[in-house]
Amino acid sequence: MSAGNSWNLKPDQKDQICDLAERETIGLNFTFRDMATSVAAAARPHRKIDRLGSIYEPLKLSILQREDEPLWEKLDRYYDAVKNTILNYQSPTTGLFPVKTCSNCKEAKVRDSLYCAAAAWALSMAYRRIDDDMGRTHELEHSAIKCMRGILYCYMRQADKVEEFKQDPSPSKCLHSVFNVDTGDEVHSYNDYHHLQIDAVSLFLLYLVEMICSGLQIIYNTDEVSFIQNLVFCVERAYRVPDYGMWERGSKYNNGSTELHSSSVGLAKAALEAINGFNLFGNQGCSWSVIFVDLDAHNRNRQTLCSLLPRESRSHNTDAALLPTISYPAFAVDDDALYSQTLDKIVRKLRGKYGFKRFLRDGYRTANEDKNRRYYKPAEMKLFDGIECEFPIFFIYMMIDGVFRGNKAQVKEYQELLEPIIFQSNEGHAVIPKYYYVPADFVEAEQNKHGSQKRFPSNSGRDGNLFLFGQALFNIAKLLVDELISPKDIDPIHRYVPRQDQRNVSMRYSNQGPIENDVVIHVALIAESQRLQVFLNTYGIQTQTPQQVEPIQIWPQKELVKAYRFLAINKKLGLSGRPERPVGCIGTCKIYRILGKTVVCYPIVFDLSDFYLSQDVMLLIDDITNALQFIKQCWKMQGRPLFLVLIREDNIKGSRFNPVLDMLASFKKGNIGGVKVHVDRLQTLISGAVVEQLDFLRVNEAEIPEFKSFEELELPKHSKVKRQTSTPNASDLEQQPEISVEEWLHKPTPEIIRKFHDSDCLASQAQLASILLRREGPDFLAKDENLMDELERIYRRAGSRKLWSVVRLAASLLTKLVDSLAPSITSVLVHGKQVTLGLFGQEEEVISNPLSPGVIQGIIYSKCSPHGGEREAVLQQELVIHIGWIISNNPELFSGMLKIRVGWIVQAMKHELKIRAGDMPPQDIHQLSPSDIKQLLLDVLQPQHTGRSWLNRRQIDGSLNRTPLGFYDRVWQILERTPNGILVAGTHLPQQPTLSDMTMYEMNFSLLVEDTLKNIVLPEYRQIIVELLMVVSIVLERNPELEFSDRVDLDGLVKEAFTDFQRDRSHFEGMEKQDDMESFYNTPPVGKRGTSSYLTKAVMIQLLQGDVKPCKDDPCSVS
Repeated sequence: MSAGNSWNLKPDQKDQICDLAERETIGLNFTFRDMATSVAAAARPHRKIDRLGSIYEPLKLSILQREDEPLWEKLDRYYDAVKNTILNYQSPTTGLFPVKTCSNCKEAKVRDSLYCAAAAWALSMAYRRIDDDMGRTHELEHSAIKCMRGILYCYMRQADKVEEFKQDPSPSKCLHSVFNVDTGDEVHSYNDYHHLQIDAVSLFLLYLVEMICSGLQIIYNTDEVSFIQNLVFCVERAYRVPDYGMWERGSKYNNGSTELHSSSVGLAKAALEAINGFNLFGNQGCSWSVIFVDLDAHNRNRQTLCSLLPRESRSHNTDAALLPTISYPAFAVDDDALYSQTLDKIVRKLRGKYGFKRFLRDGYRTANEDKNRRYYKPAEMKLFDGIECEFPIFFIYMMIDGVFRGNKAQVKEYQELLEPIIFQSNEGHAVIPKYYYVPADFVEAEQNKHGSQKRFPSNSGRDGNLFLFGQALFNIAKLLVDELISPKDIDPIHRYVPRQDQRNVSMRYSNQGPIENDVVIHVALIAESQRLQVFLNTYGIQTQTPQQVEPIQIWPQKELVKAYRFLAINKKLGLSGRPERPVGCIGTCKIYRILGKTVVCYPIVFDLSDFYLSQDVMLLIDDITNALQFIKQCWKMQGRPLFLVLIREDNIKGSRFNPVLDMLASFKKGNIGGVKVHVDRLQTLISGAVVEQLDFLRVNEAEIPEFKSFEELELPKHSKVKRQTSTPNASDLEQQPEISVEEWLHKPTPEIIRKFHDSDCLASQAQLASILLRREGPDFLAKDENLMDELERIYRRAGSRKLWSVVRLAASLLTKLVDSLAPSITSVLVHGKQVTLGLFGQEEEVISNPLSPGVIQGIIYSKCSPHGGEREAVLQQELVIHIGWIISNNPELFSGMLKIRVGWIVQAMKHELKIRAGDMPPQDIHQLSPSDIKQLLLDVLQPQHTGRSWLNRRQIDGSLNRTPLGFYDRVWQILERTPNGILVAGTHLPQQPTLSDMTMYEMNFSLLVEDTLKNIVLPEYRQIIVELLMVVSIVLERNPELEFSDRVDLDGLVKEAFTDFQRDRSHFEGMEKQDDMESFYNTPPVGKRGTSSYLTKAVMIQLLQGDVKPCKDDPCSVS
């Protein structure tokens, strides 16, 4: 929704005009009883009910019903209400519902129309309970169907946008959310309105499934099926697509920027769970009308939702938009504790007398909002503090939630809150105001004392204006409360499952309930050749070869991707089918029936990658263990997961054969990494597996490409596996070039080429190739060999000899990109962190939103590959992959770290190597194997050992950018007492507009603090600054009468503290003064002459130089 909407026919203009007219009419002296007599007199002849008051008179719901009222009379009363307050406004052409019911409003929003359709459908479910319904069941059902098909019609006219969005999910390539109510045409351009609202598309899919499951026929042909499948492809990526959310504004600051919203991700998760495996033709369906969902994509949405909640987004600490996500209709949260935590936060922070605020400092329709501007200015948010409009509709959501959860006290509580704030129409029907606002003359008093002023209703109910969204939800709630329908009637797919029933409910697919998952994973061991099978058999490891499992075919997951490419292709609509996204390890644990063949896939961890990580067997073993643990945690289907372990001859070469043998022995014992496994022949395991039928391939059988199954290695029958063809990890000496790089930098090209071909040292060849590449370019030919081809040769040979430093240099020169880099960054982002790529101490690129692999590759090779330091570009890729996995499985290791600065983490790892080396030269980080890098990263992330020196601890914590608990909240409290802001390393954090724009607990403030600290160069100095800010906060907390008169120069305070520290050392220990602060960094923070005591003294001196605020209880005062 827009902030100022009185510009040239922008969205909600008519809404705004109605509101302004209403406020002119109401004024300050308006009383609700002014029109009582005339309205009551006009109404009485039409009804037996004696009614007092105007349309603004609170409606006592009890007067509308009798205890002995027959069922058909009750239903007729509801029918009359739904007909008059909702269905009379349905478009006879499209079936959509207008946003406002005034005659000149031609806008229909998808979300509002869906709830209107749901209200008609809910009442039709009640009418199914009586025999003579006078045709009303049919009418109500088909009103819902007409609306759903109207939305589908509008959407299908924009099939080109769906196709574009699949490739590039941006705000300018999405489905529209507002249409012309009579024609279904587009109403607003992307520049005029924020259409990207994933929650609206998800809600459409969710209600589509619910209604079809109840027996309605909404989808008619395969064109419509293929379109819905393509909508699913779009929704699957919700976890990585920032949108504008339910309020159509995106960021709380209303500046046109998008955010990742929990409400959108949660609705997407619910929609995917509901529609997976669902037949859109209902009971009359066939295999062509079944919808497929990528379960790995669904699981990423689940993980993202869990990591975002209880927040709504970076700028919204909480939001009422979460109610339809965590409760009816989505019920997207599996964990009761997380649900309770989220709901408690919403109620505690947003509930008012007249409804819930949408979010804190929401300016929508407030008296202080500038109606002539669409976006807000910086610092404008403070104007709306305490006067946010309150929306009664959220009381209705809470009533419905109470009915579903069997919480009668909650239902009664919110009914009683709702009764005084809803009104009745001339016909005697309940009218739900859209919101209550504080009139302009009351604003100051309300801001001085929240909740002290009377609020006035929006114009819903006057002159026939109705807020249809509210009317629809109210009717659903009342049907439930009066027990005319049960929760199961409007939730036939069991989105909500009570805790006691969760173990017994059988569903197609659901993540409901954190029930202890003790799944046993079925494992088939596949050897790539017969001779490898014979070799492993000598160690007691029974395997099968691809030929021995025939007619079952073994495919790599990329062949499955190729098959899925034909899912939902529709040339008439211009839809290309499933985008080429890899199939994750949940997808590869199923069996597939493809064109009469039985196919199993090996997981992506066994793919032969062009990136060198696949050459480290220890990393492969780690990946297998992690994949099994992930499957155990996420598998919720009826059958057993089937995990193929593919053993290649390369895996057992060299010194790392023993770890592979140990892993295979663990499989045989039935437990690996705490996961129960059962190893057997593939033919035996198939009977207990989940089978997926890819029948859609038969539709386009003529165009299907040839699929390549995994082929067995054809080798001489009597040849033997040679175990020691690969060396153990190379010595440090082999990793070093035999030439001086600086010396060769300036030598002529022909001489470099000669040396390149004469040298046997791969490290030297890589360095010389680096010089040639920078000087001559990638297309340079030397002795008829392309330079890049030569580098590929060096890369492969160095990999087989485990010369990791050489491998990394060659990989960087070839600009290699690791698989899954983009998903790994997304994993970090959805845990509420930011990622920065770049060298330590140099300019970094901040990543706040998910990016494509190509864009990430550009950032890495522009920021992390300086001359002489090229290996950093691939090392940072390794770390991103590891960090992405660790944060998904052990997020506690990143506590206190809001910004994951990869270059600084490299620095922390270098510090760790230096600490371990003691007085010896530290190991070169680039010479470590990838698995050793991962282990070093895990060691560094562990909480620091107490045996370390304080210098070392500060170096590591500073490099990791780790902060203590409550740090950012304390900086906020400092800023409140610092009118001129905080200065550090040349960066100023101002008090205003920071405090006006933001709130204390929102993530954007924490990120702003991190941004203020980013120019600090030394990790240990950064940690001292963090300690200083904690000291300042505690001093201010204990001395409420003090505040800083000047800006707080943190560098100046540290300098003062260090000078004092030197003076004491000179006095007590006879040490000479030094400019080097190492001794200060190595001093404990607490204790006698600890750093905190010096920092506290410096802070107090500056505080006492300013003004002291008077205190009424000042003991020094004599008058």
